Amino acid sequence: MKRRDFSRAATGVAMLSSLAPVATLAQSARPVAGTDYQVLDARAPVDAPAGKIEVVEFFWYSCPHCNAFEPALEAWVKKLPKDVVFHRAPVAFRDDFVPQQRLYYALDAMGLVDKLHAKVFAAIHVERLNLTKADAIIEWVARQGVDRAKFVEQFNSFSTATKSSRAAKLQNEYRVEGVPALGIAGRFYTDGSLARSMERALQVTESLMADVRAGR
Repeated sequence: MKRRDFSRAATGVAMLSSLAPVATLAQSARPVAGTDYQVLDARAPVDAPAGKIEVVEFFWYSCPHCNAFEPALEAWVKKLPKDVVFHRAPVAFRDDFVPQQRLYYALDAMGLVDKLHAKVFAAIHVERLNLTKADAIIEWVARQGVDRAKFVEQFNSFSTATKSSRAAKLQNEYRVEGVPALGIAGRFYTDGSLARSMERALQVTESLMADVRAGR
């Protein structure tokens, strides 16, 4: 979903049809810079230790395309080689995205991403709940059996605010134009528009990871 489309799907109930592959390129076709992916003019910061390759998924919980991509991404992440470090970065193209950024980082701080990340998507896109504001988010999380006070503490913490700000800064350093999108090694960026589909974007990412390993 591109930035210009967010105003039309603020609660994440837009149609999913545009996620389908469009003229998907052959798997054997080598990705082309400027066509299938972008090379950053200035490198973005990475958190991965030396010798590791960082891959970042930029997402928004209310984005229907992120929701549709999540199962494929989760399966892909489980098969990543040991030299790859995967992170998620919730975007904030507008101020009203910030509560969902805080939701993700609060869950992460409490060790609840594995348990509740997919459930957040389901609550928004299947149950049609409006989880865009802090009060609604807190109520929903509490209904999942999470200690309300502890979650509120994390949701409002300085650490969560800092991580949210860093994620917004990172999205700008990668020049993210829409989500879902992938950043690779602080050097490369791809998304469904560039790669023709998110399935192809994963293939492009794998090719770029191989380039990084080879020192290219």
